[in-house]
Amino acid sequence: MKQKELSELTDQELLQEAKKMKSTSIIDAVLIGFLIGIVIYSIVVNSLGFITLIPLFFVYKLIHKPNNDKALKRILKERNLK
Repeated sequence: MKQKELSELTDQELLQEAKKMKSTSIIDAVLIGFLIGIVIYSIVVNSLGFITLIPLFFVYKLIHKPNNDKALKRILKERNLK
């Protein structure tokens, strides 16, 4: 969602978005850990190779995906919501 859309949401909708954001970040952290584990295993078994680059690409995409966490947190703080 864009910041303009976030500011137009009701308090309940903002709280639901915050809940989604939290669960999404937990899932992303688990996936990043899993993929880094694959990279470490691949390096130990096969040394550095093409198979190692595929999980690294997915880790990069998960880390650098666009999100509005900061904007959502700022709007929640402005409206005194938790």
